[in-house]
Amino acid sequence: MYAIYANPEHVHFLVSRSPAMDEERLAGIIASSSSRFINENKLCIGNFQWQMTCSAFSVSKREVDKVCKYILDQKTHHHKQTFEEEYQTFLKFYLQTLKTHITRDLKNSGANKVGD
Repeated sequence: MYAIYANPEHVHFLVSRSPAMDEERLAGIIASSSSRFINENKLCIGNFQWQMTCSAFSVSKREVDKVCKYILDQKTHHHKQTFEEEYQTFLKFYLQTLKTHITRDLKNSGANKVGD
């Protein structure tokens, strides 16, 4: 765990994971462990449950310090940009990045040739 910050409606954290563990499994482990901890220690009224969806974004090793600072500055950050605005920005960036990589990979593999 490099950094974590809990906003009222969402949580940001940065972790390193084994390549053998996919994001879905990691999210499941974190969700079940943290829910159990919150409920066993009665940290909220009623039964705590996470929502059914989440998002995961990969970052390069050279971006770890920058992302940690971003996570730890969430309180200030969300005075400037709402969670929804931020999330839409992330989706646009990462979907565009993904499309660029897919297009490049297809061109490099020759899969876009006529007849493929």
